[in-house]
Amino acid sequence: MKLKVLVIEDDDLLRQLIIQHLGNLNYEADGVSRWNQVQNYLEKYEPSLILTDARLPDANSLEYIGKLAESYPVIVLTAFGSVRDAVAAIKAGAADYLLKPVSLDTLSLTVKRVLENAALRRDHQFCKRQLQQSNQRNSSLVGSSEALAKVRQLIDAVAPNDITVLVQGESGSGKELVARAIHNHSHRKKNNFVTVDCCTLQENLFESELFGHEKGAFTGADKQKQGLIEGADGGTLFLDEIGEINASGQAKLLRILETGQYRRLGGTKDLNANVRVIAATNRDLESMSAEDTFRSDLFFRLNAFNITVPPLRERRDDIPSLANHFLKNHNFSTRVNKTLSSSAIRSLVSYNWPGNIRELKNMIERSIILSGDRQKIRPEHFTFSQNGSGRDDIVSLNFAHDPTLDELEAHYLECQLKKYSGRRAVVAKVMGVSERSVYRMIKRYKLDE
Repeated sequence: MKLKVLVIEDDDLLRQLIIQHLGNLNYEADGVSRWNQVQNYLEKYEPSLILTDARLPDANSLEYIGKLAESYPVIVLTAFGSVRDAVAAIKAGAADYLLKPVSLDTLSLTVKRVLENAALRRDHQFCKRQLQQSNQRNSSLVGSSEALAKVRQLIDAVAPNDITVLVQGESGSGKELVARAIHNHSHRKKNNFVTVDCCTLQENLFESELFGHEKGAFTGADKQKQGLIEGADGGTLFLDEIGEINASGQAKLLRILETGQYRRLGGTKDLNANVRVIAATNRDLESMSAEDTFRSDLFFRLNAFNITVPPLRERRDDIPSLANHFLKNHNFSTRVNKTLSSSAIRSLVSYNWPGNIRELKNMIERSIILSGDRQKIRPEHFTFSQNGSGRDDIVSLNFAHDPTLDELEAHYLECQLKKYSGRRAVVAKVMGVSERSVYRMIKRYKLDE
């Protein structure tokens, strides 16, 4: 998408020369010759940069640069040798100045530098937050289970394409990690990944935070504020728990997905949203749309590409890797290099984790504290909830076809071996057969491979 540049210059020949040169540099340049035309232009458009003559026939531009610079980077064109104008422009807030007659090479370099600096300033407020968040959570997907491998395949497939993605899964299952992985494997990875937590924002603040607002849009709006969409410009906008937004927010979000345009709260100008949208939810949006509690047209837009993150109980193979990962990467210091005992790992694998990865992370960090100076973490250092323990009897066998008895037996045996960390005596007791029978079935179905 081309960046828009406004050229304010009363010399027709110079104005056209600058516009033509900027066009050759792949900018979208417009020109005006009077200050009263500037006001009309800015009511309709929002340029990325303004080049203005220091003095116009109907106004002294230097008097207005401070106000312009609040919203746009400004480069001032001033007569050769007019140092006073140049100094006044910089003091007023101009990003740079150019001396007339304008050198086209200098113009090219100055415009590029000012736009790059403006982008850096926009990014700064988000960089600090991203750094803080990166210290609190790891953005990698840990594990080698078949269920996680399927998720990685979907990420690799969709990441290079700028299509909207809906990530579904239980709370704490790692939906944001999947969204970050999509961003990190896309062409937008060098730009911001901005998270909007739709649960925590009040209804009357959601639109202001997401879209921004104009001065005077509501009581207390004493100046213009850019929204999170502008903060994510060129990058990815992650809408966490999208099922929680109200009807008004749904309608405006739908407009962004359909047209790529939006308006700030209280604004009249259409702004372009150069973002990729990834949404996540732990709710059944399809059922909600059937019940008219969520817009069906928005659901279909969001559901252009769907990734379902499996709960932790369906990827037990990953639990030891995840537990050791959290053990080595917790965000507080201890004097002892902790390890998990075999019995501790078995107890973790056999638990059903209703809170998923988030619960496992909290459990490991709690056990680090409770184990004190002991090097080994044991089962007694864990505190399992009744919700997780009460789901031990639930067994889910899923097939894409009508399975044979052998397939059912093999799959059931594999689930029990994973659940009880390969302890054949325990599996035999659960299945009501001898340990020798379990051994024979393992050989028969080649589960020892």
